Amino acid sequence: MAGLLGMALVALSLGAGARDAAAQAAGGPTLAAVKARGVVLCGTSGASPGFGLFDARGELRGMDADLCRAVAAAVFGDATKVRYIVMTAPQRIVSLQAGTIDLAAQSLTWTQTRETNNGLEFTGTHFYDGQGFLVRRSLGIAEGRALDGATICLPQGGRAEINAAEWARAAGIKFTPLIFERADEGIAAYEARRCDALSNDATLLLGIRSRLQNPAEHLVLADRISKEPLGAYVRKGDEQWLDIVKWTLHALINAEELGVTQANLDEMLQSQNPLVQRLLGVTGEHGRFMGLDSRWAYHVIRNMGNYGEVFERHFGEASQTPTPRGLNRLWTQGGLMYGAPIQ
Repeated sequence: MAGLLGMALVALSLGAGARDAAAQAAGGPTLAAVKARGVVLCGTSGASPGFGLFDARGELRGMDADLCRAVAAAVFGDATKVRYIVMTAPQRIVSLQAGTIDLAAQSLTWTQTRETNNGLEFTGTHFYDGQGFLVRRSLGIAEGRALDGATICLPQGGRAEINAAEWARAAGIKFTPLIFERADEGIAAYEARRCDALSNDATLLLGIRSRLQNPAEHLVLADRISKEPLGAYVRKGDEQWLDIVKWTLHALINAEELGVTQANLDEMLQSQNPLVQRLLGVTGEHGRFMGLDSRWAYHVIRNMGNYGEVFERHFGEASQTPTPRGLNRLWTQGGLMYGAPIQ
């Protein structure tokens, strides 16, 4: 009797799971709106070297921009079906909460307050960074403590201003903050010598340095005063859309781990590796679980390449913002990038 009862409970559990999967695949509000609109609305600053900066042709280039393109590729099979909405740091969270954008990909740090108090959901880290300082070599400064009494340019509305204040308090030093709503205004103030240092995520500072009139006259100090796991945010309450953005990132990382590239993609369709087969939709129905077709990850890689290719495009030696890969190496190479299994 107990055996029959156990079997009945298992059957009920499996039936409930199937109903849940079917309901999820039917489509959440964000995916439905994106499909009806025909484009993904992506919030961006448009002024972050390596992450999102407009080129001479007016095209947004950078890792954040490419994550939005990858999501569009997962949904539509076409990475061009994305519309970028430029906004300041204070606007990005409000815009996401209000539903005027589908995701915010703007060098946003994963923090407890944003997830628990702002109605947002972090979709995964696509870049590990830390806040630093850009200074002129002529100042003779070798470490952050030497900025005691200095004026520091900082962006408004993000964590940088708070991080700098907490760092100074812990270090027992004082500085004068000069706050700017727009990143380009802060850079201009630094170039005009209105401040002694510019503080932001170190990778952004390296990109800014490369675009100054005489880059060799400036350096990014070795100090890192914060942890900055950067990624995109979506609204809480739509688990399906969270899954789509989150697993698009994992597909990019898994592709690099498995050696799947933009160039060998079609050849890898013949792979006998079950991990590759599931990634590319040869076996399994993992796309259907999210309301997408079975080749969702194939479309992502065909359009964007794998994570390593995206990194190389925007931070490699041949890019305009060459940056050591460091913590952003794969976990198998001593870094922190780890693709959760698609199974």
